[in-house]
Amino acid sequence: MARKTAVSAVSERGVTASTRASAVYEQLRADIAHGLLEPGSKLRVEAMCSRYGVGASPLREALSRLSSEGLVQRIDLRGFSVASLNWDELPILTHNRIQLENMALRESIALRDAALEEQLVLILYRLSRTPRSLSAEHYVSNPAWEALHRDFHRALLSRCPSRWLLSFCDTLAEEAYRFRQVSVDKSFGKRAVHDEHMAIFTAVVEGRADDAVKLLTAHYQLTAHDVANAVKERAGRAKLAAG
Repeated sequence: MARKTAVSAVSERGVTASTRASAVYEQLRADIAHGLLEPGSKLRVEAMCSRYGVGASPLREALSRLSSEGLVQRIDLRGFSVASLNWDELPILTHNRIQLENMALRESIALRDAALEEQLVLILYRLSRTPRSLSAEHYVSNPAWEALHRDFHRALLSRCPSRWLLSFCDTLAEEAYRFRQVSVDKSFGKRAVHDEHMAIFTAVVEGRADDAVKLLTAHYQLTAHDVANAVKERAGRAKLAAG
């Protein structure tokens, strides 16, 4: 009986440690994606333990997992840091994302059903009722809008039967989101993003795969253009400041 109790205790500790590691992984991932932890910034274990209220073991497990996904860099003998954004990779990222998502979108459209249309209608309605910025005067990221935006793009592809393709699409979308956060304050209010979403939705539910692919491609290319312009503007300001 004592042995059974001991085994149960070990099992419970294992589940707890695993749960804590998963929780801090999700929090770290979100903070990196939203730019709360800036690219290149060091992730000191002691400071991160304090920030997320966990011990060193679950934190290191979460950091190792993020490192395998490319969101965190592990530097020998110097710990961890948030992966830097390589601006030269933005055109490649955009091109690959368009390639893969267009493939998944065509497959999803071929298998679309009434439930998918209802899901997209509900998400678009919620997006239309949710402000993109928490401030009317200047851009302040609204996590609720961002979550719905992510849900919309995932739903578009959701009938694609390949879990591997969807996983690749998800990875590229999250990396693209990190780049987008750099420019969103500059492009906020200058694009009719909801109209772009509605046009994509209409093409999808009507089964117009070629039009849907063209619209999604244009949607991502406009975002990449906004990001590139924001980076150029930032570099120009830095050059002027340096004299």
